Amino acid sequence: MGTKKRIVVIGAGMSGLTAIKACKEGNLEVVCYERSGELGGLWRYHENNNDSLPSVMKNTLSNTSKEMSAFSDFPPPNEFPTYLHHTLVLKYLEMYAEHFDLLGSISYFHEVIEVIPSEDYGTTGRWLVKVRNLRSDETREEVFDGVMVCVGHHGHPYIPTYANLDLFTGKTLHSAEYKSSTGMENQRVLVIGAGNSGCDIATELSTVAQKVYLSTRRGAWIYPRLFEKGKPLDIYLSRRYKMLLPASYEAKKLEKTLDKTMDHKRFGMKPYHAVTSQHPTINDEIQYKLLSGSIIPKRDVKEFSQNGVLFDGDEEITIVDVVIFSTGFNIKFPFLTDDILRVGKNNKILLYKNMFPPQLKYHTLALITLIQPNGSLFPVAELQSRYFVALMIEKCHLPSTEKMLAYVRKTEGFRARNYVQSARHSLEAPWIQYLDDLAGEFGVKPKMASLLVKDPKLFWACLHGPFLPYQFRLNGPHKWNGARDAILTYKNRMYQHLRNGQEK
Repeated sequence: MGTKKRIVVIGAGMSGLTAIKACKEGNLEVVCYERSGELGGLWRYHENNNDSLPSVMKNTLSNTSKEMSAFSDFPPPNEFPTYLHHTLVLKYLEMYAEHFDLLGSISYFHEVIEVIPSEDYGTTGRWLVKVRNLRSDETREEVFDGVMVCVGHHGHPYIPTYANLDLFTGKTLHSAEYKSSTGMENQRVLVIGAGNSGCDIATELSTVAQKVYLSTRRGAWIYPRLFEKGKPLDIYLSRRYKMLLPASYEAKKLEKTLDKTMDHKRFGMKPYHAVTSQHPTINDEIQYKLLSGSIIPKRDVKEFSQNGVLFDGDEEITIVDVVIFSTGFNIKFPFLTDDILRVGKNNKILLYKNMFPPQLKYHTLALITLIQPNGSLFPVAELQSRYFVALMIEKCHLPSTEKMLAYVRKTEGFRARNYVQSARHSLEAPWIQYLDDLAGEFGVKPKMASLLVKDPKLFWACLHGPFLPYQFRLNGPHKWNGARDAILTYKNRMYQHLRNGQEK
């Protein structure tokens, strides 16, 4: 037998854990370098960002339900609530790492500082990785057969250019620096950006601040976490059969549903674009805050002054003490050179399957979760990791460079037609279609025709029920015998934490 291939995983956050597990399943030798002293990535809360490690806010709740965010062979505990506080998300990750014996593969306090092709890359596809031990400050070089980049894209905050911003004497910070409302009491606060972080911050601050203004350039469609009969948003919307219906029909239907919760035009939030053209903003309270005047909607900032801002359409300066920029992130990977991964204007990156730089001779380096789907990232990270490992052990193969480039052009064309053209949407992808596409590449997409004949009950659950991650363990490599039961019993786990909440 030949020597095991060696894979390096960069980062021990959520996607890093899925990468380690996939490598172990594929009988690959794997080492994960994590620059902090703990796993969890963004989901491990830090009181501040002085350690340059981004994290969630103190009160962050998951925007996706626990069953739709599950790993495909590890259902979350029954006692966990439907939507998880960040402490429980971290607990789930720790349980996953312990259950599948992933901890021994992680080397903490190790920072990858450079990844370049090895001397023999032209014949082997291997990579030279320079890593620094942050405790000893020693640097060493290692050669790996494959590289999985799992550090996400929320490490480099972006603040747009505004006229006279340098004149403003109040406090400014990016949403990545915001942790809680402490210190914001009785302040006049402007939050710029109506994405998930912006709306969450504005909502939280409205309970303590003197005034909260929410500035949005394009408006936003606001989704509640709960839909019909208290069903979680993603459980209700993400169903395979909906992909068979006209997209325009589903979009109009969704707009009407969202407007029943909050008349977006009347509340000053309605965008000019279709509901499916923008990443979902999920918030349960903002409509009440807007209606009560606790949050005041404003248009884009035209310019700053010494003590405030002038909004588009206004004639007078609005006085503010604090400005919070919820304006997204620059995509940067300091350890990768431009000839490996080039980031263009508006964060545009050309990748095959949102994973592989197509211009490379050997596709032994993959970006895991460099994507923004309209669904949970957990099953995306897991499926991407499994796909990469399947390629590394030659259970499947990539097409020619020409075909990959054609696929990239097709993907970019789809984005141009279907999404707002902005840095925020440069990585946007439809969740169900993307997962199905990826699963089909290495034989783990559910065989619907076969299920219709052999297991009609499961077929109906996969077609008409929620798009649960467990379906990607029904067949193919590393299938899980518990997948069928996990799909058919999800409601029990979803509502068991409620004393009287189980569906009948």
